[in-house]
Amino acid sequence: MRLRLDTLFGRLFGVLLLAIVLAHLLAFAWFFYYGPPPPPGPPPEFSRQGEGPPRFNPPPQHTPRPWFGGPVVPLTFQFVCLIVAAWYGAKLLTRPIQRLSDAAERLSENLDSPPLEETGPREARQAAHTFNLMQQRIREQVQQRSRMLGAVSHDLRTPLSRLKLRLEQIDDIKLQGQMRQDLNDMIGMLDATLTYLHEQRTSEALQWMDVQALVESLSENAQDQGADVQASGGCAPLQVQPMALRSCINNLMDNALRYAGHALIALEDKRDQVVIRVIDHGPGIAADKREAVFEPFYRLEGSRNRNSGGVGLGMTIAREAAERLGGQLSLEETPGGGLTAVIRLPRT
Repeated sequence: MRLRLDTLFGRLFGVLLLAIVLAHLLAFAWFFYYGPPPPPGPPPEFSRQGEGPPRFNPPPQHTPRPWFGGPVVPLTFQFVCLIVAAWYGAKLLTRPIQRLSDAAERLSENLDSPPLEETGPREARQAAHTFNLMQQRIREQVQQRSRMLGAVSHDLRTPLSRLKLRLEQIDDIKLQGQMRQDLNDMIGMLDATLTYLHEQRTSEALQWMDVQALVESLSENAQDQGADVQASGGCAPLQVQPMALRSCINNLMDNALRYAGHALIALEDKRDQVVIRVIDHGPGIAADKREAVFEPFYRLEGSRNRNSGGVGLGMTIAREAAERLGGQLSLEETPGGGLTAVIRLPRT
């Protein structure tokens, strides 16, 4: 296997090999310079010269080694070298992953974010190149869908408008009314579908917003149109996507007005989140059906059907808007009967 230094494996292997070689070279040089401790000398000797008294010959004297001449210093240096190499190797491994993660987060917020730089080891360059290709293809698909939506909107609205004009030529009043109702349903479904697809491709930047003022404004606008909508509670400003939050609350409020004839929007400010409740006392939804209503075009039988308005996209749009805000949308039973939609938005 040929070792390539432009790969992540080659760089990591080279760093660790260099650290090990340097640590061992220092250890060898250190022990060579100070050498092993001297062997013990011969035992003391007594000698006689002539008839004089015996003379003591002391062993040769050796200069003692300094305290740092032992294995402590080279072993410590080896330990430090390996720690530094392991730290640098971990940085080499995690840096490309962190760059890819940051780019993916930017892409989730904005499809037009700048492409990822194709630099670094070969594996990192390959991952960055693949990521940039994916971003380009996603952008092309979104643009293609936008063009398709424009074409669908134009091509369907035109014949529907002509049909509405030709209805006036029908003498049968009953048949005319039925056909007008069917055309209105088709136009409503077309508008709801286009709105849903538009909401999916919309990308907004986060900004600070007075949620309490938004809720009060929506309530007052509904009251001006003769709807029974009340607002209560309060909260501090929150960092949100304004259009997404407005769309979420609007759809929940319209849902409550459609099926109950009234709505109460209650705010609750907590330390780590803001809770928005849209409360009604209408027919409610059975517990086993509450998740199903978030599916596109899903409609319940009975009071919550097409005859009472809607095409089954309002709750879908509301949940997806809440998720784009990093929050959650769930449905609960209102005490005393009815439905409560609960939006939980985190404080970041």
